[in-house]
Amino acid sequence: MVAQKMKRCFLLFLFLLGVCCQSETAEIATKTGFVYSDIYLKHDTGAGHPERAERLTAIVSKLKRDGLLAKLVSLQPAAASVEWITTIHAPEYVERVKNHCRAGTGYVDTPDAPASTNSYDVALMAAGGLLSAVDAVMEGRIRNAFCAVRPPGHHALNNKAMGFCFFNNVAIAARHIQKKHKLAKVLIVDWDVHHGNGTQAAFYEDPTVFYFSVHLSPFYPGTGHADEKGEGKGVGFTLNVPLRAGCGDADYKKAFEEKLKPAAAAFKPDFVLISAGFDAAKGDLLGRMNVTPEGYAEMTRIVRGIAEQYSKGRLVSTLEGGYNLEALAASAEAHLRVLMESKAAAK
Repeated sequence: MVAQKMKRCFLLFLFLLGVCCQSETAEIATKTGFVYSDIYLKHDTGAGHPERAERLTAIVSKLKRDGLLAKLVSLQPAAASVEWITTIHAPEYVERVKNHCRAGTGYVDTPDAPASTNSYDVALMAAGGLLSAVDAVMEGRIRNAFCAVRPPGHHALNNKAMGFCFFNNVAIAARHIQKKHKLAKVLIVDWDVHHGNGTQAAFYEDPTVFYFSVHLSPFYPGTGHADEKGEGKGVGFTLNVPLRAGCGDADYKKAFEEKLKPAAAAFKPDFVLISAGFDAAKGDLLGRMNVTPEGYAEMTRIVRGIAEQYSKGRLVSTLEGGYNLEALAASAEAHLRVLMESKAAAK
């Protein structure tokens, strides 16, 4: 009799332990990840440059001040291997970036891609930050993630640095999703004020990656016209929505409702990535748009709704531009607050 009671107690203990573990796992899986490391501050672009380390410290400081940082799951990045970088970039280009950075030449390929001796290693960590976030989502440790990384990436071409970018972080993440995690279709949403020419070029003939960009036009880098829709098998899998200077929340929401949502419904992505540039914010140093933090929250809610509907909620966002520190920090926080909402709150 005693032995039977002990057995029942032991089985009850195992049951309760299992319930607790499941509850803990479920709690973690509803959280939002946050990729950040002080190594991203070591990419030195020179005095007065808009793409500076203070961009990240402004975001982190605001998140701490407003009590959000403690509610996020901290994800530590690891350097992306060269093998992952070369899924998008030519091997000789990767070597050139390394050599120029370590030699201290001051930039790679063009003066608008300034570099310091640490920049190559930091760029590997920036790409690796996204891979860490993707893996955490796929492993069920988090629901979604925002990567506060630098240098940014969406202008980087297969064999050329430009626009503050060396390696195309979001494009590398897309290939990582497909090759490591065997998901077929990836949607990339780019709301940076500049068109992501590097990302578009990487997938222009590829029907497995849908690239959507809303951006100021005419503007740097001169690409992203509405008639750029892909080539070959990729025709119809690039969608550009160029906007005039001065556009704000209502214009962006219209583009997302009328252009992005129908395209996503037809494509039905398995994973969603966001190139989250916040340089369309009102008062930005480089952009000439008027998007508010509330506007970024609404865009995030729409994209997250797409991920919830078609991609089991799988979404990773990465920082691109954004150069007014106050506007950047407020916009990034608004973006994160929507990522952190309960599933029922997202559209």
